[in-house]
Amino acid sequence: MSVLDGAVVAVAGAAGPAGRATLLRLAEAGATVVASDADAARLAEAVDAARYAHGGATVVGDTVDLLDLDAAREWATRTEKEFGRIDGLVHLVGGWRGSKNFTETDLADWDFLEKLLIRTVQHTSLAFEDGLRRSDRGRYLLISAAGASKPTAGNAAYAASKAAAEAWTLALADAFRKAGGDDGPRAAAAILVVKALVHDAMRAERPNAKFAGFTDVNELAEAIAGVWERPAAEVNGNRLWLTEKP
Repeated sequence: MSVLDGAVVAVAGAAGPAGRATLLRLAEAGATVVASDADAARLAEAVDAARYAHGGATVVGDTVDLLDLDAAREWATRTEKEFGRIDGLVHLVGGWRGSKNFTETDLADWDFLEKLLIRTVQHTSLAFEDGLRRSDRGRYLLISAAGASKPTAGNAAYAASKAAAEAWTLALADAFRKAGGDDGPRAAAAILVVKALVHDAMRAERPNAKFAGFTDVNELAEAIAGVWERPAAEVNGNRLWLTEKP
């Protein structure tokens, strides 16, 4: 039996290729999956695909504005009320803006990324922390980028946003550590770090590209599910590298 059998896992930003792969993998492992995304049509497609692939799996979708803290809290409360527990939040909300060089950085990109990559993390973590702490296998997983640890000149806004999201997640990990006391944390917050993600459609568009160091979305989904296989104390507050450290 999978450790995820019977678990209730929320996935934020579930409609993209990484979200689709994650929904499929979690459903396959026996979890009840509660997906959200700002794009209702793409979310419905992703949820239907996971349900179809794993007949009998409970996969539901909810259009949630994660830029609204109250909406995020309502999502968490509704999920726990409906399914009786909450064992995970996988944060896949992503986006990128960059420039040719440092001088040409547009601070409007920062305004955009601060909302997308930091605010959404703040809101999901604040909304789900209490439920995850009560779980016997709670996991908060942020998907981050290697660029947060080694920013490049044209990626200042993106790297700074990712670094801030990582710091916020590590603060949540410290809260779980303190809540666990001498027995160690029961829940864990961890960061899965990739260089970038690749999926089949990208390979089809660029058949000659090597995508060196990229992580396939299916590999990411496998790594996400694998975090539940490891003790909370082992993963809490750690960066789990799926690519070479910069």
